[in-house]
Amino acid sequence: MPRGTMKDDAARALDAEPVALPRRRFLVAVGLVPAVALLNRPALAAVRTPEAIEGPYYPIPSMRFKDVDNDLVRIQGRNHTAEGNILLLTGRVLDQNGRPVSGARVEIWQCDARGRYIHTGDFSFKRRDHGFQGFGFDISDERGLYTFRTIEPVAYPGRTPHIHVRVIHGEQMLTTQFYVAGHPENGRDRIFRRLNPAEQKAVSMTLRKGRRSLETAVDIRL
Repeated sequence: MPRGTMKDDAARALDAEPVALPRRRFLVAVGLVPAVALLNRPALAAVRTPEAIEGPYYPIPSMRFKDVDNDLVRIQGRNHTAEGNILLLTGRVLDQNGRPVSGARVEIWQCDARGRYIHTGDFSFKRRDHGFQGFGFDISDERGLYTFRTIEPVAYPGRTPHIHVRVIHGEQMLTTQFYVAGHPENGRDRIFRRLNPAEQKAVSMTLRKGRRSLETAVDIRL
């Protein structure tokens, strides 16, 4: 989509000035996510987002691509996009009282559609998808909104499909994992099973078919 068109769509969808829109808002504004409905959606009451282990494959800066923006499906300078089903992941960062938190750094990392991480310690024999960024971050806006374009997570031996998430705001840091709601592997996953039903719901992604990709919304309560 031409850049100018994206700016126009963003202005109409978010009621903001086109020239002021950062790249991450384009992903919400082009019709992939009903931004107004998202912002009006009630927060999951009284359930803090449960913490989870970081896992062995958090990519330190030296392992990442130079492109670490919130679009993990396309890497700057490369002509091909990532394999797998594109997923628009968005939501709000909220405090313990349900108020939006702006300026929070939200990081995600996950394996590619072949089941490989960009971490140098992943010794899988499967060939890595070099079109997938593997790691990215976004900064929550004044409404607490964050947005990523990534892929639908896939299972790999021993784990159900999931996306690793880390939120950093001031001295606060929360590390968690998002899961695909209703996936048959969830019940056999040792980390997912440790959560109580309310916590499982808080980190579950209900995938919907949007205009251009799958889409889901998950709020993060610090």
